[in-house]
Amino acid sequence: MPGGGTQEPAPTAQADTPGAGLASSDSLLRYYQHLRRLSAAGVGREHDIARTAYGRTRSDYNRVRLAMVLALPGTAVNDDGRALELLEPVVKNHKAELQGIAYLLSSQVQERRRLDANAQALQQKLDALKSLERDMIERKPK
Repeated sequence: MPGGGTQEPAPTAQADTPGAGLASSDSLLRYYQHLRRLSAAGVGREHDIARTAYGRTRSDYNRVRLAMVLALPGTAVNDDGRALELLEPVVKNHKAELQGIAYLLSSQVQERRRLDANAQALQQKLDALKSLERDMIERKPK
């Protein structure tokens, strides 16, 4: 993950109020761009900030924001299961202003989990074939 010397401040959070859906979606997309540029320590700080914000105000905005941090692959804070739990109520609420972005993120996390499971299954098959090959070589008469 890229990270370096100076880091930009996190994009400012938009209020989670009716009519702010488009502004909130745009703010969350900018926030995700910001997250992708952070160092591991920066992601950890953002996780703490997002978790605290969600604990203080359990709005859809803060719910999706925390899920974004938790869904970052290859980070110490990655927790796809918890991210999906957070996103589920927003995804199911078709009247929620952030339903679209929550659905997108949820779909992305689910697809990544599916691909990871497929990769693990393929690795197990490859390992079994390698073991079979070794057994065949060892049994070969000389």
